[in-house]
Amino acid sequence: MPRLAAFALALLASLIWSMQPVAAQSILRDAETEALLNDMMAPLVEASELEPGNVDIVLINDPSINAFVAGGQVVYIHTGLLNAAESANEVQGVIAHELGHITAGHVVRFGERTTAANGISILSLILGVGAALAGAGEAALGTILAGQQAALGSFLAFNRNQEASTDLAGARYLSGAGISGRGMISFFEKLRNFEIRRGFSQSDDAAYGRTHPLSGDRIQVLRGLLQEDPAWATPDDPDLQQRFERVQAKLYGYIAEPQRTFYQYPAADMSVPARYARAYAYHKDAQVEKALSEAEGLLTLNPDNPYFLELHGQILLESGRPQDALAPLRKATDITLNQPLIAGMFGHALIATEDKANYDEAEKVLRAAVAKDRFNPFAWYQLGVVYAARGDIPRARLASAEQQVMSRRYPEALRNAQAAEAGLPIGSADWIRAQDVALQARTELERIRDSR
Repeated sequence: MPRLAAFALALLASLIWSMQPVAAQSILRDAETEALLNDMMAPLVEASELEPGNVDIVLINDPSINAFVAGGQVVYIHTGLLNAAESANEVQGVIAHELGHITAGHVVRFGERTTAANGISILSLILGVGAALAGAGEAALGTILAGQQAALGSFLAFNRNQEASTDLAGARYLSGAGISGRGMISFFEKLRNFEIRRGFSQSDDAAYGRTHPLSGDRIQVLRGLLQEDPAWATPDDPDLQQRFERVQAKLYGYIAEPQRTFYQYPAADMSVPARYARAYAYHKDAQVEKALSEAEGLLTLNPDNPYFLELHGQILLESGRPQDALAPLRKATDITLNQPLIAGMFGHALIATEDKANYDEAEKVLRAAVAKDRFNPFAWYQLGVVYAARGDIPRARLASAEQQVMSRRYPEALRNAQAAEAGLPIGSADWIRAQDVALQARTELERIRDSR
C-alpha cells in the first residue's frame, strides 16, 4: 500500500510539474538585437491596441525554436528561433501570435485551468487511495490513472483551443499593421517539416496528446485567411530584413563554436553579416588581430554605425587595450544617446584605464545608463567600483544591492541595502531607493521561505 500511494503521488507531482510556467532562463542582452526586436514589434503592438510602453520583448539564450509569454506583457524569444527564421517577416509572425496570448490573458487563464486540471487529478487520487485502503489495489491504480488522463486531456484540449484562437488574433494584428502574413505561414511550414523529421504524426488521432494544434491544420486555416488580406502582397521591409540578417549572423558568431561559424560564414564571404559573425568568432577564439580586421572592415563600410563601433571597442577592451577602446565606445554612446548597454561598456572601459581622471566621466555615463535601464547589473557593478574607489561606501553598497537583487542573491542584497540606508542622507533619493531594494529582497526571501 505505501508503494502504491507513493506511485500515485509521483504521478500527481509529474502532472503538476508539467503544467508549471516556464522557469527563469538565461537572458541574452544586446543593444542592436533589442532595438531590432522592438522595431519589429512596434507596429504589431499598435495594431493590438496594447500600450506601446508597457510591452517588452526579451531574448532568451536557448537553441530551441520557441517563443512564449509567461506573465505580464512580455514576449520571450529564443535565440534558436532567430537562427531558424529566414526573414524578419517570419519573426514578426511569431511575435503577432505571442501578442495574441497577452491580449487574451492566456497566462492568467492558464493558471485557472491548471487549478481545475489539478482538482480532477487530486480527486482521482483520493478515490484511488480509498480503493487501496479497502484492499482493491488494481482498482485503485485504475482510478488514479484514469483521473490523471482526464486531467491531462482537459488541460491539453484547453491549450489547443487557446493556441488556435491566438493564431487568429496574430493574423488580425499583422493585417492591422499592414504586414504580410507570408512569414507566419512559412514559419508554420518550418514547424510542420520539423515535426515530420522528428517523427511526430500529423494525423487527427495524434492531435489529442498535443499542447498545440497540428501545424498542418493551422496552416490550412491561416492560409485561407491571410491570402485574402490586402497586406498579403506587401513586400518585406528591406531595411528591417537587412538588420535582421546582421543580427542573426552576429548572434551566431557570438553563441556558436568558432569553427562552426567559420564553416557557416567562410572567409571568402565578404558580406556584412559574414564579417560580423567572423568578428565575434575570431574574438571568441582569441584571434585578436583578425577580429579587429573584420571590425575595422565593417567600419570602413559604415563609420557611424554604433554597433560596429561597439564591437570595435569591445574587442579592444576585452583584449587589454581599454585606452584604445574609449574613442569608439564614446562615439557609439553619443550616437545612440546613451543607450544603456553601450554606455555601460563605455563606463567599464573608462574604469579599466585605471586613470582616476576618467572616474568623473565614468560615474556620469553609468548613472545615465542605470537611470534609463535599472535592470542592468553590469552597469550597477561598475558604478559600485567608482563609488568604492572614491570612498563613498554607502552608495557603493547600494549599487551592489541593486546588482545582487537582480542576480537573485537576496541575503547579500538585503545586507547591502540596509547598510546603504544607514549611511545615506535621510530623505535623499538614494536613501529611499535603498529602502525599496531592502523591501524587495526581504519580500523575495519570505516568498522562498514560505514556498519551502
